[in-house]
Amino acid sequence: MQKFPQLLATCVAAVMATSAFALTPAEHKAEKDRISADYKAAVAHCKTMNGNAKDVCEKEAKGHEKVALAELDYKKDASESNRYKAAKARADAGYDVATEKCDDQSGNAKDVCKKDAKAAHVKALEAAKVAEVRNEPNADPNSKAADVSAVRREADKNVREADYKAAAERCDALSGDAKDKCVTDAKRRFGQ
Repeated sequence: MQKFPQLLATCVAAVMATSAFALTPAEHKAEKDRISADYKAAVAHCKTMNGNAKDVCEKEAKGHEKVALAELDYKKDASESNRYKAAKARADAGYDVATEKCDDQSGNAKDVCKKDAKAAHVKALEAAKVAEVRNEPNADPNSKAADVSAVRREADKNVREADYKAAAERCDALSGDAKDKCVTDAKRRFGQ
C-alpha cells in the first residue's frame, strides 16, 4: 500500500514531463513564424554579398531553415521517422553548403573538395539510417539486432566507397608511378 503514492507520483511526473515537451498549436505556429522570419533576415543579409560568398550564404540560410523545420516537426511528434528526417536535413544542408564552397576552387582541388563533401554527406546519412533502425521499436530483440547489423554493414560499405572515391580523386593530381601507387594504396585502405 505504501508503494501506491510513489507510483502515483511517478505517473503524474511522467505525464507532466511529456506534456512539457509537446508544443501547443499556437506555440508551433509561433515557432514556424520565427523560423520563417530568421530565414528572410538571413536571405536579406546575403543580398549584400557578391559572388560565391552570396551563394554560400544563401545555401546556409536555406539549410538552417530546413533543419529548423525538421527539428520543429520532431518536437511536435517525437517519432523515429521525424528524428531521421531531422538528421537527413542536417546532412543535406551540410552537403549543399560544402559543395557550394567548393566553387571557390578550380581543377583537381575543386573535384577533391566535392568528393570530400559527398563522403561526409554519405557518412551522415548512413549514421542516421543506423540510428533509425537501432531506435525503432521492435518486439523481437534478436530480429532488431540482425536488422541493425545488416544496416550497419551496408552503411560501412557505402562510407568506404565514398571515402575511396575521395582518395582516388586526390590521386588524380599525381602522374605516372606515383599516381598508380596512390590508387593502389587507396584501394587497399578502403577495401575496393
